[in-house]
Amino acid sequence: MVKRFLKRLIGKLLIKLKFIYEENKLDIIYHNPNITIEADLLIEEYFSANLPSGDFSIVFGSHVRIKKYCHVLLFPKAKLAINSNVFLNNYCSFNCLESITIGENTMFGEGVKLYDHNHLVNNENNKLTVIKDQFNKAPIVIGKNCWIGSNVTILKGVTIGDNVVIGANNLIYQSIAANTVVKSKAAYIIDYKV
Repeated sequence: MVKRFLKRLIGKLLIKLKFIYEENKLDIIYHNPNITIEADLLIEEYFSANLPSGDFSIVFGSHVRIKKYCHVLLFPKAKLAINSNVFLNNYCSFNCLESITIGENTMFGEGVKLYDHNHLVNNENNKLTVIKDQFNKAPIVIGKNCWIGSNVTILKGVTIGDNVVIGANNLIYQSIAANTVVKSKAAYIIDYKV
């Protein structure tokens, strides 16, 4: 009986300590002079952010909700703007070396990834070399009222207009006009042979 009581007590204590740890970890978001929060930002547990010590900018509009296991990476002088009523589902990742802007009322499915950069590639004597610390950069802009499906990857230089739906598992490497639905061309063969 005492053993069971102690187990429950230790379990509750560990949960409380985890909560305190997560809250303290988010202090980098809530108390950073480079970050503006309009109102009612909700960040669930296991959020992570790699932020530079120098100049950068993050703006959270009002009523932004970020689910579990999301990640943000910013380089110095990078700008990330997530406007009002944006919803990020679990495991989203924003990798911002220059600029990423998300319009209001936009929703992200699970596992969406945004990269506003590529590594530079050198081709000398018919030998390709990836340069690990140099990048090509171009802003990503996503309009208002968009729905970005699960596991979509959006690359540098892409502008997505307002009211766009992008189906799951798409790689978006060119701009998308407003009021467009983007879906993969996939053909299924379903065989019911026994």
